[in-house]
Amino acid sequence: MLFGWFYFDWTILIVLPAFFFSLWAQLNVSSTFKKYEKIHNARGITGAQAARRILDENGLYNVSIEPVRGHLTDHYDPRSNVIRLSESVYHNTSAAAVGVAAHEAGHAVQYAKGYSPIRLRAAIIPATRVGSMLSLPLFFIGLLMASDVLLLGGIALYALVALFQLVTLPVEFNASSRAMAALRQGRVLNGEELSSARRVLTAAALTYVAALATSLLTLLRLVVLAGGRRRN
Repeated sequence: MLFGWFYFDWTILIVLPAFFFSLWAQLNVSSTFKKYEKIHNARGITGAQAARRILDENGLYNVSIEPVRGHLTDHYDPRSNVIRLSESVYHNTSAAAVGVAAHEAGHAVQYAKGYSPIRLRAAIIPATRVGSMLSLPLFFIGLLMASDVLLLGGIALYALVALFQLVTLPVEFNASSRAMAALRQGRVLNGEELSSARRVLTAAALTYVAALATSLLTLLRLVVLAGGRRRN
């Protein structure tokens, strides 16, 4: 359909719901962390100290913890065997900070215990990187050149991206589950503090749900575009 000087691709409507969901999820995790950042735990335990406790309880004395710049840039690096905690988490005694730090410690425990989904995710990361870089360019070049081979290649590569997001979900939910169990059993947090940490981790988990929705709907869009080209 031609409107004035530009061509309107209606298939963009397929991914719009996921786009708005992702935007909301990002805003929600930031606002939730900010809200519960004000609730400090009674024992005065920092995010770094909480992560260290969980690691030591699981015999992971070789995993180090370092501060990193940024806001909510927390992550576990399995290559360096390091948990990096953002400035808003490392020295912070809030229930939100402790929950986030415990979640990252949960990832370290997953690797140590040989948790299957995280091993699978690590194994497909190289292929996923290729897919994220080449899938869309390959697909749209295929559209321009009317090449079924390039179209299918682009779809197949993007399917790897969707697979990565799918595998990521159980990894993230399991890390949060391990974190909450460790904080409760170790009496690091209690009562409302635990509830606050859980709300922060739930908000963070929704960002991964949004990422999966985006990748699946994008994959659907590619399939619809490819099917439309064949009909034409």
